[in-house]
Amino acid sequence: MTGTPGDGRGRPDRVYAPDFLTELFRNPLDPGYADAAARRRERQTPPAQWRRWSARSVTLVVALLLGFLFAVAYRQTLEAEPGRSQARSGLVEQIKQRETETDRLSVRADELRAEVARQRAAALGGSEAARLHNLEAGTGLGRVRGDGVVVRLADAPQNQDAVTGADVGPSRVIYSDLQGVANDLWAAGAEAIAINGQRLTAMSTIRSAGQAILVDFRPVTGPYEVSAIGPGSMRDRYEDSRSALTMRKVAEDTGLSFGVREAEDLTLPAAPDPRLRYAQPSVSPTPSPSGVDGSVSPGPTGSRTSPSPSGGGR
Repeated sequence: MTGTPGDGRGRPDRVYAPDFLTELFRNPLDPGYADAAARRRERQTPPAQWRRWSARSVTLVVALLLGFLFAVAYRQTLEAEPGRSQARSGLVEQIKQRETETDRLSVRADELRAEVARQRAAALGGSEAARLHNLEAGTGLGRVRGDGVVVRLADAPQNQDAVTGADVGPSRVIYSDLQGVANDLWAAGAEAIAINGQRLTAMSTIRSAGQAILVDFRPVTGPYEVSAIGPGSMRDRYEDSRSALTMRKVAEDTGLSFGVREAEDLTLPAAPDPRLRYAQPSVSPTPSPSGVDGSVSPGPTGSRTSPSPSGGGR
């Protein structure tokens, strides 16, 4: 049996079968429920064109907001750039002035040191002046000349990352490398050592401040040359040292430059006069009586205890 023809809404005609189970599986939803669900979807779902306009509007608003924020940030950056450039230029100018002043004072200090040495040699006898000169040479406070060894270290060249192409920082010489070279040169028999013209003494320090290396609180830059004056066997003994073997391995792995060569007639400058500080004995406390007769209690050995000095001098 067939039902009524279609109702003009695009739905097919409902076909009625004589078998109830066949009809149930073929048309599980009653036409009235189907019409109600369709009307509900039409009321709740906006048209496709309205949805497209809504998405475009939101995208446009977000793009305008981001553009406004970028414009404000760019304007603020441009406004602050002159101030930063001026501050940077001022700092660079101050650094250059201080370096010039430091160099001038260093030259003046060398001149005065030489004048003091001449006056002292004139006041002392020949043997006393020679003895004083030997003592200054041994302590690093006098200028020395002689044959020796020069150890040269330099940073590896700049490299680029194979994936990103960005510059990768080179393998740098660090302060402990210079410490190891200097210590092993002393152990090899060096009598005087200087790093980039900075003479080492018993009170010298080699340390780092950020990426800078300081020798006696004075910055040194690469390439670094550690010059040492000593006996002829010094090079062979240093070649077998721990620092030499380590630096050769580092140079092979990272590209850092390391070399050892003999040098004739080296001249190492004198180190600045150190600022010595001396320990002073502590003030003796007032003894307190231990009895009625006013006698002082004896120490472990029977004598009065007395304070010892607070330490030795440097």
